[in-house]
Amino acid sequence: MTSLARAAGFTILELLIVVAITMVVAAIALPMTGSSIGGFRLQGDARSVASAVQLTKLRAAADFTKARLYTDLSTNAFHVEVWSKDDDDWARVGGTTYLQSVTESFSFAPVASPPPSTQATIGQAAMCKEADGDDIGNTACIVFNSRGIPVTDVAGSTGGPTNAHALYLSDGTAVFGVTVSATSVIQLWRTNPNSEPSWVLQ
Repeated sequence: MTSLARAAGFTILELLIVVAITMVVAAIALPMTGSSIGGFRLQGDARSVASAVQLTKLRAAADFTKARLYTDLSTNAFHVEVWSKDDDDWARVGGTTYLQSVTESFSFAPVASPPPSTQATIGQAAMCKEADGDDIGNTACIVFNSRGIPVTDVAGSTGGPTNAHALYLSDGTAVFGVTVSATSVIQLWRTNPNSEPSWVLQ
């Protein structure tokens, strides 16, 4: 009985080999898992921005006024604002959303060209403006008029239609772009960070 019990067990050497193999597999898998999670976070944030742009468009039409997605490029945050006709000023709607990871930012470098049939040259949307028309530094705003058409931000009035509205996010491994055409079509794009991008519509 003693020899049978001994034959059915594992030796210390066998256990050490299994532990070593497990550690090697874990060492290979963990960086890949971390990279995948980062990619999912960036994609989730890009979709969140695209949804916020859509919400901004709907708020403009619902409130019969202009609305904008206010993006703070220095804190990597964004929120929706509507133009208050009573106060002649922008009023925040809802809370502020932040990008999920410190490795993400509103940027597109080193990508040098925009997605096809969108902007003439790549760049974040124009700076947001105060009620008196002064630019607000380190911001980007996507503005819609009461008919849901993307327009330039003009103090106290509605600017002309534009197709220059876009927001770009990157974590260094991928670049996502949310673009708005002059006909109000909101699109989400993705490319790898290189100077000759191959944008893919998501």
